[in-house]
Amino acid sequence: MHHAGRPVPQPRGVRVAGALERRQVPLYVGAIVAGVVLGLCVPGAGPGLSTAVDPVLGALLFVTFLQVPARELAGAWRAGRFLGAVLLVNFVVVPAVVAVLAAFLPTDDALRAGVLLVLLAPCVDYVVVFSRLAGAAADRLLAATPLLLVAQMALLPVYLRMLGGPGVGGDLGPFVEAFLVLIVVPLASAWAVQAWAARHRAGAVFAAGAGTLMVPLMVATLLLVVASQVPALGGDPAVLVVVPVYVVFLLIMPFLGLGVARLLRLGPGEARAVVFSGATRNSLVVLPLALALPAGAGVAAAAVVTQTLVEVLAMVGYVRLVPRLVPARA
Repeated sequence: MHHAGRPVPQPRGVRVAGALERRQVPLYVGAIVAGVVLGLCVPGAGPGLSTAVDPVLGALLFVTFLQVPARELAGAWRAGRFLGAVLLVNFVVVPAVVAVLAAFLPTDDALRAGVLLVLLAPCVDYVVVFSRLAGAAADRLLAATPLLLVAQMALLPVYLRMLGGPGVGGDLGPFVEAFLVLIVVPLASAWAVQAWAARHRAGAVFAAGAGTLMVPLMVATLLLVVASQVPALGGDPAVLVVVPVYVVFLLIMPFLGLGVARLLRLGPGEARAVVFSGATRNSLVVLPLALALPAGAGVAAAAVVTQTLVEVLAMVGYVRLVPRLVPARA
């Protein structure tokens, strides 16, 4: 029994997790820098490291999904205005922006294809994690991921043809695999652990322990993604000409996303989620599609990888800046 007024000591794991959360932005920047150094110093490790990306990202998403009760997720499906905003931003506003930016792309077909492929595909994985860190309605975004995946499967070939890039050949394999590995398995596992935690103390202890791994898993994900992709850029530095296009996209999309959110009268949490959804792209999923393009696959893939690196750096800033752009109501 503790004395009145004396604070109850927190478990060591909770204290460590709290300390990591308070330092998360410098930790993420450090992970990116370490990834660049590792990728440049040990380029041969790239293929091996890339095979570890999906399992680590899956673990990160499992921990993220574990924080969202199943009943909240079910309620998110009924959020019609939010789903409408996410679809409007990703499949009307983004293609219009990309059509304008495409005018500034080099004439190289493979390079254009890579840029169009990645910018037209909305993110369905780490966007949930970054948006949650920024106080967005991550549960609503999570509920929208199946819809976003299906819509981009159907619309990517159409938009690519409209904007002058080659079609993706109808290969839905990478999308189906990503849906299973990065959405279905982590989500089902998280729900199973939630059910276990509700009935047994051991389950509650496990869930609490897993929840403390968010920051370390995000650090591992960023490190692996950057270290595995940096070597792919070494062969074709000319791909860096598309960096300004990616930077402009990331600068203007938050304001357009916020405009749509205000048009549909969304609350601060949902508005932040719309901003993140419109800005983040599905690079880890479309990379296999870029590699499968009939001509210039290496250049197209390098364009996708470049977008990943630019976006990951930007997301660290978004976590701090989006809450200021969309302040919580008093």
